[in-house]
Amino acid sequence: MDRRRLTAIGVVVAAVGAAAAVTLPSFAGDGAAPRGPVATAGTVDGAAPEVVDAMRRDLRLDRRQVVARLKTERWASGVVEQLRSDLGASYGGSWLSADGSQLTVAVADRAEADRVRAAGAVPKVVVRGVAQLDALKTRMDRAAAGAAGVTGWYVDVASNSVVVLARPGAEDAGWGFVARTGVPRQAVRVQVSPEQPRLFADVRGGDPYFIGSGRCSVGFAVVGGFVTAGHCGRVGDRTTGADRAPQGVFRASSFPGDDWAFVQVNANTRVLPEVTDFRGGSALVAGSREVPVGSSICRSGSTTGVRCGTVQARNATVRYPEGAVSGLVRTNVCAEPGDSGGSWISGNQAQGVTSGGSGTCTVGGTTFYQPVNEILQRNNLTLVTAGSVARGRR
Repeated sequence: MDRRRLTAIGVVVAAVGAAAAVTLPSFAGDGAAPRGPVATAGTVDGAAPEVVDAMRRDLRLDRRQVVARLKTERWASGVVEQLRSDLGASYGGSWLSADGSQLTVAVADRAEADRVRAAGAVPKVVVRGVAQLDALKTRMDRAAAGAAGVTGWYVDVASNSVVVLARPGAEDAGWGFVARTGVPRQAVRVQVSPEQPRLFADVRGGDPYFIGSGRCSVGFAVVGGFVTAGHCGRVGDRTTGADRAPQGVFRASSFPGDDWAFVQVNANTRVLPEVTDFRGGSALVAGSREVPVGSSICRSGSTTGVRCGTVQARNATVRYPEGAVSGLVRTNVCAEPGDSGGSWISGNQAQGVTSGGSGTCTVGGTTFYQPVNEILQRNNLTLVTAGSVARGRR
């Protein structure tokens, strides 16, 4: 049987050994079986030149800095996961410094500062735990319909506040929105922003998969199909591949409110724990551990290929013309129409699928992604990985 190969679209980075330096895997050829990192001419400690070049270009790093940063981020992810559990309600969020070298963890209880230091991070005592900030943001989410002049809002753990983004000239409208929600003014920052978020679905048609005349990008392979953006299709919509042959059907989709979907593929389509670099190569996905704010992150989509930047905030709400979407992650990575649904990777860990944003890859922009673990949890899906499968983590 002619089984068409379906790969999740993205860029991955792998570590060799528990105590070894972090390296990026070389993109292998288009073989049928997943393969591990292979050092080839032009690689940097096994890192694919395409990935290193993308991070150097977008993050303005040299090759040594790319490897060092990824090593720190892998360590930070494990520390944050443990401290979030240990600190409970006192956990106030975490973030990496601009150069990725220092992890800060906020605590709402001064007595917990030593626990943070013992883990190798820098403590910052704050007024509110992250659960309190999330609760305040949820109150704003419930009033989203009345947020005239406001393009979105998100939890900013570094300032221990909720940031409301107001259009130029609409700062008063932003504060008016805050007042109507009942959220304390001292817990909010209203920031004037020219952003005009839009979705990145494309009606021009093109690779890698189609919904009627629209085009979106595959996110990640899961058992039975793949995940992608909810605004790309509704339940029952059928998809075709780049060759226009039947591919699958949307079995679950949520938009607005959320922006996720699950496409069940047919018997002629095989899903693999791989991502493509759009240059004939592929690499592997190992899991879905979340990275802290400030971490480097790369995304890949069928219009603009591989682009990198950093995570700016979690739990962001965006007001698209089609409706508000909550629980997104805000980044300074660019994207364009047709990139919707594509993969977001940090290290070798799946992070999410492209939702939308503002700007372009010519002038730069802001892009938001839907966390992949929420998609897995909400739909009881299993991520297909190179070694073992990974369930969504909270």
